[in-house]
Amino acid sequence: MSEKNIVLNVNGIEVIYNHVILVLKGVSLQVPEQGIVALLGGNGAGKTTTLRAISNLLQGERGDVTKGSIELRGERIENLTPAELVNRGVVQVMEGRHCFAHLTIEENLMTGSYTRTDKGEIAANLEKVYTYFPRLKTRRTSQAAYTSGGEQQMCAIGRALMTNPNMMLLDEPSMGLAPQIVEEVFNIVRDLNEKEKVTFLIAEQNTNMALKYADYGYIMESGRIVMDGPAEDLRTNEDVKEFYLGVGGGERKSFKDVKSYKRRKRWLA
Repeated sequence: MSEKNIVLNVNGIEVIYNHVILVLKGVSLQVPEQGIVALLGGNGAGKTTTLRAISNLLQGERGDVTKGSIELRGERIENLTPAELVNRGVVQVMEGRHCFAHLTIEENLMTGSYTRTDKGEIAANLEKVYTYFPRLKTRRTSQAAYTSGGEQQMCAIGRALMTNPNMMLLDEPSMGLAPQIVEEVFNIVRDLNEKEKVTFLIAEQNTNMALKYADYGYIMESGRIVMDGPAEDLRTNEDVKEFYLGVGGGERKSFKDVKSYKRRKRWLA
């Protein structure tokens, strides 16, 4: 990936939980300004931990970045609080949506503007959310607990949009959703990227869908990046098609079994 206009630079980070369990083993990735980057891999590959390291949400789970660096527009951010990162325009939509069940859809959305004070801007942002998610406007007075999984995912993204972000980290946005709703959510992600200039880093197990909308992709296994490249190159790569897109009849279970594959030196450091 070109060094030009890199907004996020993750350089060789290691993450340890409970001072014992090594989860990330030298992960490096870059996200360009106004790009859509997919972080792919199976359950337990380290995708969520990577996002939480970037957004500084590890401490709640007794995790620490013990090596490497994370830079946002050239500034080290490992020691910033999640609130400070939100103020810098970086917001994470967590896996599982985490809507407040007892609040209405609109009340959930308004929690995203908690740190903001300009009522005019807040109202304008709310209307922007309803423009991108018209279904939420029709359900604005419904309690989140009584809305569908797709509506809750839209609410979670809309709530993040209320912070007026320039970069959004999405963790498994397709989880538990019907294919038609997944397509709708990813179409909205593309619209936000193109029209609102929001940069996205998306951790996703649905490789086919993620690579359809992303510009660039990284594939993780066991806490390491094992392959990266432009999304279209990954979509047409024979091993990616076999392992992650369900194409091919081989019995190989991991990129570790591909003799022709060699990790790039930077991942072995």
